[in-house]
Amino acid sequence: MATRRKTYKLRGGDVYDVEEYPDGRYGAKGKARQKKKKPTPEQMAAVNQANRAKICRRLLIEYFDAGDYFVTYTYKVEQRPKDMTVALKDLQKALRKLRPKYKKANTPFYWIRNIERGTKGAWHIHLVIKKTSGAAEWIEDAWEHGAIYITQIKKSRFYDEDFTKLANYMTKNEKTREKRSDGSKGKPRLKEASYNHAKNMPLPEPKSQKLVRWQKEVKPKKGYYIANSYEGINPATGMRYRRYTLIRIHRRI
Repeated sequence: MATRRKTYKLRGGDVYDVEEYPDGRYGAKGKARQKKKKPTPEQMAAVNQANRAKICRRLLIEYFDAGDYFVTYTYKVEQRPKDMTVALKDLQKALRKLRPKYKKANTPFYWIRNIERGTKGAWHIHLVIKKTSGAAEWIEDAWEHGAIYITQIKKSRFYDEDFTKLANYMTKNEKTREKRSDGSKGKPRLKEASYNHAKNMPLPEPKSQKLVRWQKEVKPKKGYYIANSYEGINPATGMRYRRYTLIRIHRRI
């Protein structure tokens, strides 16, 4: 089966993020194309969530380091916003306070955020933002509505070297259902969520290749190791896919 490979070159080549999937024709050479099945709303929600997390992970790899900040802004009960529009305005006000300070410090103002409303009515905001001298104090001073929790990404429970856990956490929404220890899915913990990131964080275009056949196993490039490899079934197409991350053994960063 012909395979398409997309390779994203990140961090100047210190990291390669790779996707492999069937190349358009479903079925082996000489056989009829398989009829596509219309995915269910649940399947499409899963695909959309996976795509959000995938892009978020690449943004984290390209623009953030393990020492940057993972911030949680919370609300006092009496200051909880009435809706998402108000919560967004509260965060935008905080970001407007931070932007000139980062500019003065000559530090790129990169950020990723998720505004979340829990099923029991509590609101909080998760923010990934660059670390720079004085930034922790600025981040605290910028928020007026409740407690602030700041830690480095590497010290959070969502850290792994290719940022998969953090990306999944930052992009969760009202349809996200966490797996229980027995493998079943729990109830959603969010009533609504709003994910976004700074606009000054473009991702490089991927290099596309057509392979003759699906490879049975992933082999790393010379000088790199496989940080993460995953194979699954696309619920929208019913076809398998693979993604893996290669990290340079001797990185410049």
